[in-house]
Amino acid sequence: MRVGYNPHKDKTQPTSDYFHQVIIPVYIPNQEGYFKDSFEILKLCLDSLFKTIHDKTSITIVNNGSCIEVVAYLNYLFHKNKIQEVIHTTNIGKLNAVLKGISGNSFPLITVSDADVLFLNGWQDASYSIFDVFPKTGAVCPTPSSRSLRTYTANVYWDLFFSNKLKCTPVVNPDALKMFGLSVGDANFYNPDQLKKYLTITNEDKKAVVGAGHFITTYRAEVFDNLGSRFTTYKLGGDSEGQFLDLPVVKKGFWRLSTADNYTYHMGNVVEDWMPVEVSKLTQNNKKCTFELKPLRFNSKLAYFVKSKLFSKLILNKKVMRYFLIWKGLSKEEAKNYLR
Repeated sequence: MRVGYNPHKDKTQPTSDYFHQVIIPVYIPNQEGYFKDSFEILKLCLDSLFKTIHDKTSITIVNNGSCIEVVAYLNYLFHKNKIQEVIHTTNIGKLNAVLKGISGNSFPLITVSDADVLFLNGWQDASYSIFDVFPKTGAVCPTPSSRSLRTYTANVYWDLFFSNKLKCTPVVNPDALKMFGLSVGDANFYNPDQLKKYLTITNEDKKAVVGAGHFITTYRAEVFDNLGSRFTTYKLGGDSEGQFLDLPVVKKGFWRLSTADNYTYHMGNVVEDWMPVEVSKLTQNNKKCTFELKPLRFNSKLAYFVKSKLFSKLILNKKVMRYFLIWKGLSKEEAKNYLR
């Protein structure tokens, strides 16, 4: 039986002091074979995150069926208040784990990151700058890619088709692009022309690269409102990232962009000497967060259909895109080699 009155009944939740949520799903079932270095990679990832975030950042770790050593480590971080939320599940897949992290929280910005990301100083400010300077932004990746220009980007081309703000410009940090290629086991991931130029949009003195990757991206929270589904059958890959991380952005008419310079590294599953060195170089972020995200109106379903369904079939076609890139600043030879 119940005796008395629950003192929390009918009381509203207090307003959170946090502004920005970082969600990291973690799957390290053992420390053998493919996962031999994964625990150390996770520690480097989180150490770099702790050093580089501002005080209004809430960290959610979703343990997606990891081994007991990882569970104990995450619980320790939670009890030390290094992370604000830890969720333990069986292996339900990356995107299902991300959805659990989003549920039950309310933050204006949500970063979804893999557990093998090395965060650099300034990654939040650089991402905020893109949201601020380019108001239609719905997602920002702090590692640019010259190969992201044809992935859910048709609405950018529709909106800026005749604008001289959209053009091919020199890559700011080609060494970072090379490092990403090495991190995924492909030294030739970017060809020489892709290392020289990428497609950018410019507003005054600020620049953003068209397109965004998946290994770490910051989203407007409303991107995840009213998702058509709350579950994916894929544990990793398939159409899960497109369905839950890409389409919701463009359906609302938002742009997917990246920072012009590099603010995160992808480490992969093997510890290399440079990784702890980079973490040791980081300085503790003690800056107060004063950024305010500007509200943005959603596009209509008709606008999404025209831009991202009909127009995309034309503009994202390789032959058409080559001529478009020539118009936007590539030479004929560069355009010929640019798209794979």
